[in-house]
Amino acid sequence: MRAIEITQPGPPDVLQLCERPMPAVAPGHVLIRVHAAGINRPDVLQRTGNYPVPPGASDIPGLEVAGEIVDGDVAGSGFAIGDMVCALVQGGGYAEYCSAALSLCLPLPKGMSALQAASLPETFFTVWSNVFDRGRLADGETLLVQGGSSGIGVTAIQLAKAMGHTVFATAGSDEKCRACEALGADRAINYRTEDFVDVVKTATGGKGVDVILDMVGGDYVPREIGCLADDGRLVLIALLGGANATIPLGQILRRRLTVTGSTLRPRPVPFKAQIAARLREHVWPLLEAGTIKPVIYKTFALADAALAHALMESSEHVGKIVLEVAPR
Repeated sequence: MRAIEITQPGPPDVLQLCERPMPAVAPGHVLIRVHAAGINRPDVLQRTGNYPVPPGASDIPGLEVAGEIVDGDVAGSGFAIGDMVCALVQGGGYAEYCSAALSLCLPLPKGMSALQAASLPETFFTVWSNVFDRGRLADGETLLVQGGSSGIGVTAIQLAKAMGHTVFATAGSDEKCRACEALGADRAINYRTEDFVDVVKTATGGKGVDVILDMVGGDYVPREIGCLADDGRLVLIALLGGANATIPLGQILRRRLTVTGSTLRPRPVPFKAQIAARLREHVWPLLEAGTIKPVIYKTFALADAALAHALMESSEHVGKIVLEVAPR
């Protein structure tokens, strides 16, 4: 099969088209003929040598795919050979065929193409796990999404708004802020020209927000603690702004704050399968009704993965970047 490999750690052009053996299909897994694969920040980190591949996972990048089940034991699963699915995978997505745990496969939402569905798994699994499970966003509570125009950001905005929450989001330009508001953010904040702490505190009458989803870390952390409501939760999922922070511990004590975080890729399949079940129950109906929608900024051919990564690193995009894999 054709695949994209990382020839060595480095810039986007280290991504090269190659020929690889077909993946083996382990028990509990299926083989998917890939029609499309989503691109995510962890893929970029893996390419630069800053995200080790978990033991046993493919060294081929790519954490989400959509395509046709062509092999594997599907007995009792509700799926059949020939079904179109999207799936969260441990790696190997940038290829014509990819192995996926059957329990991490979801049907394509009705009316949605494989190209659209390939943009869903990584972001929706991540947002559900961190905003609703770890962050415990509850009825009547407010959410601040850092990086609202990213793939994670557009998902978090839409999902929280669809469930009735007030949503704030940050983005790096007025145009991106308007895009966030068009997707449902009650107030988008241009972090280059506004102080998100001041905006949030003013908009909430001094209370602050209940949950913050943060991909930045670094010096954002003490500022975020300053705009959390009492009993608020800060959930870290990436450290684009740095891995170290000075934390005002006194505020955590006095105001009963929680600072937490997670990474999804190393978690065991049964943990992720629980998230898949909740997505199918609570989120897939919203996708099929058009209440929330995939936001795809641009697509690239598999052979142009390097161009796709360059766009990802430019941060010019709003939403997801997807590789289109012509099935053979």
